Amino acid sequence: MSNSYNIRSTKIGNSAGFRLPVEFYLEHPQFANADGWIEVLSPDTAILRIVAQSGDDEDAEDSVMMRLFLDFAMTETLKNNTLQPYTTEMSEVAHELIAGVELDDELLEDT
Repeated sequence: MSNSYNIRSTKIGNSAGFRLPVEFYLEHPQFANADGWIEVLSPDTAILRIVAQSGDDEDAEDSVMMRLFLDFAMTETLKNNTLQPYTTEMSEVAHELIAGVELDDELLEDT
């Protein structure tokens, strides 16, 4: 599965749009017929946000809050140009920080 796809600008009716390759929809069928938006961050950078259709409203409020937080974090990171690749060293540091930490079974039952 890929995380990067080439897109092409194309005419769609009286508008212009981007065409996604079939591999995108084969690997991510949840985005078929979904809506979204594009946010321009700089003259040569934009983020495309596609919101998958969901039939499960139980976690909708938590999902919206998480999306809002992640959208904010991504926008701020890209705006301040502080985005970095997640490295093996970062992973090792994270594992060292949580080594030996035990979770309370009661907390696990609440999730």
